[in-house]
Order: sequence, then C-alpha cells, then structure tokens
Amino acid sequence: MAFKQLDSFNSTEEIRLALRSWPEVDEYLVQNKGVIIPLGSTEQHGPTGAIGTDALTAEAVALEVGRRTGVLVTPTQSFGMAEHHLGFAGTMSLKPDTLLALIHDLVISLIRNGFERVFVVNGHGGNIATVKSAFSMVYATAASQELPAASKVRCKIANWFMAGPVSRQAKELYGDQEGCHATPSEISITMHLEPSLLEKQKDLPRASPVGPIFGAEDFRRRYPDGRMGSNPFLAKADHGASFLEKAAIALSDDLIQFLNAP
Repeated sequence: MAFKQLDSFNSTEEIRLALRSWPEVDEYLVQNKGVIIPLGSTEQHGPTGAIGTDALTAEAVALEVGRRTGVLVTPTQSFGMAEHHLGFAGTMSLKPDTLLALIHDLVISLIRNGFERVFVVNGHGGNIATVKSAFSMVYATAASQELPAASKVRCKIANWFMAGPVSRQAKELYGDQEGCHATPSEISITMHLEPSLLEKQKDLPRASPVGPIFGAEDFRRRYPDGRMGSNPFLAKADHGASFLEKAAIALSDDLIQFLNAP
C-alpha cells in the first residue's frame, strides 16, 4: 500500500517539505510514500498577466492538494520549457533536455529517499511532453541502478488547467475567449493570490486566433502581444478562488487514486 490517508490541515505550512526536518520526513515515509512536485514556468502571459503565472498557479494548487490529503509538497520548480516565449521580455526558459535532466534528477533523489509515488502538479502546457519523457528515464534509471523500490515507483503529471471541472467552468464563464495562453482562468487565480495584479487589468483588443507555433520569432509574429485567443480582461479574483478550489478537489481525488493504484 503506497498511501495511508492522513488528516487534512488548516494551513499549508505542515505539508511543505522545505519546512520539515529529515527525521520528520523519515517518520512521514513510514506511512506515506507519496510526494507532490509543483512545476510551472517563468514566461510572458500577455500584456497584463504576471510572468510567474504558471508557477504561482501550480504552487497554489499543489499546496491546497497537499493540505487536503496530507501529502508532502516540495518547493516549486518555477522554470520550465518556454522556448517559444523567448521573444518577450522577462521569459526565462529551460531547453527540453535541461528540463528532462532536472526532473529526472529531482525524482531520482526522492526515490532514493524512499518515496515511491511522485505526483507533478503542472501549470504549463509546454512542460508536458518533456516531463513524460523524464518519467520514462526515471523508470529506466531506477531499474538499472537496482534501487530498492524500483518496481513500485510510479510518476504522474497532473495539469490543473485540464481538470474537467476547471475546463467546464472556464467554458461557462468565458466561452471561446478562454483561449490557450494568458487565459482568463489562470489570470483569475493569480489575481486571487496576489491582489496587486488587480491594478493591471484593462480591456484589450481581440487576441490573435489560436494556431501553430514554430519557434520564438514565429510566436511573436503570430501573437504580437503574447496572447493566444484569450481575453484576460474577463478574469476576476472571485473566479480565481473558485478555479483554485475546483482544481484542488479534482486533483486531490486524482492523487488519492494514483497513490492507491497497483
């Protein structure tokens, strides 16, 4: 059994790995082999969105999932694969092979500690393919190095913005103006988390329609203000609170099933 249901907490401090000592983590591992890694990106989010949107939202969802389930949450990995956004100031990207190696090394470190189930709460679509490739490497490394728990190791990426209740609410609230990047749903969560962002909201012209991406220069040409079909003017802080709750509930259920699966 990989998971023993722990009590939920009133705050997130108790489930932050960064605030635990190593003996406390050892004690935790006696009853729970699960761990959550929040993964985001540091990239442009249109003319009004925060550069840290993907990391801020992934961390908020991960901490709420951890609070609800009692599963430890690692520090947030705030840099992701955002090569196509490098035409906009403030973007900081990892190459796919760099992100792959980073996720591999972090997960292998946790497995060596005794963790067996690694649940990545992801806030950036550009990370998905690379993270899945990293998981394949993790399984191969764990087996080749004959790590004690190699046969029990399982990894999963959970994209909060793809959760069914989140997608349905976004469609109800914004229709086709949700778009694919700098979306009102994700901007709403950042406004809920950081009230100073409310001051940046303003009406915007129609964004460029959603289409293909062929590198940073092509992205800047196709989507000159950084948005892809989205209207972040529709974002509201109270929407963000609702999105956060819906994402946390959905991913908590997903996590418990994952931890208990064979």
